[in-house]
Amino acid sequence: MKRLATMVLVIAAIFTIVTGCSSKSSTDKEDNTLVIGIDDKFAPMGFRDEKNKIVGFDIDYAKAVAEKMGTEAKFQPIDWKTKEAELSSGRIDLIWNGYTITDERKEKVLFTMPYLKNAQVVVTLADSNLIELADLEGKVVGLQSLSSASDALNAAPIKEKIKTVTEFSDNVQALTDLKSGRLDAVVIDEIVINYYMTKEQETFKVLNESLAPEEYGIGVKKGNEELLEKLQKALDELNDDGTAGEISEKWFGENKVLN
Repeated sequence: MKRLATMVLVIAAIFTIVTGCSSKSSTDKEDNTLVIGIDDKFAPMGFRDEKNKIVGFDIDYAKAVAEKMGTEAKFQPIDWKTKEAELSSGRIDLIWNGYTITDERKEKVLFTMPYLKNAQVVVTLADSNLIELADLEGKVVGLQSLSSASDALNAAPIKEKIKTVTEFSDNVQALTDLKSGRLDAVVIDEIVINYYMTKEQETFKVLNESLAPEEYGIGVKKGNEELLEKLQKALDELNDDGTAGEISEKWFGENKVLN
């Protein structure tokens, strides 16, 4: 009987420890951590450096915002095609990595105020004879799937005259295929290709016409207005105290952050 009683007490103690740890973990995530969904191949906004460390403008900005909010930023690389599903499921708290504000996306997520201007442009190899958008007729064009690049191209009249549109999971793969000759051009964020052109100045050129101007925002789960309000307050404070401008200077050489 004593042995049975002892076993019951041991089991009860283990159960208490396990459930206590589980409860603490849940509380820690909810109270002290912002899980931020990113595309970790989206330089210079969020990407891995030569040491495989996640770095970038949005990464530094998010860390500063989290500190201002009294939380910690945890960066979760995700499949960009499923970003809204990741947010609505609760697996991430924010979509923050060059996330373009569109009317379609506003139906799925809450957005902060825009914090950065961008545009979708077409890049080709430096020695290509492509100059204008009209030159894409009969060509093979690449882009990141389910991105604002896809939306911009679909809205452009030249889309109907392009031979093939090839979709990639990220911009790095698309640019690799461009350099290898499997693509004639890539539709890409202006901010992204400007970064790559600082690294490979003689490799790429951008066509004279852009496809669409746009703005970046941060996505919050529908119904979580409280988080959105706290997030926007922190963003505004970082603008006012100059921190946002300093982060922009570091990555872009100038203050591009919208006030």
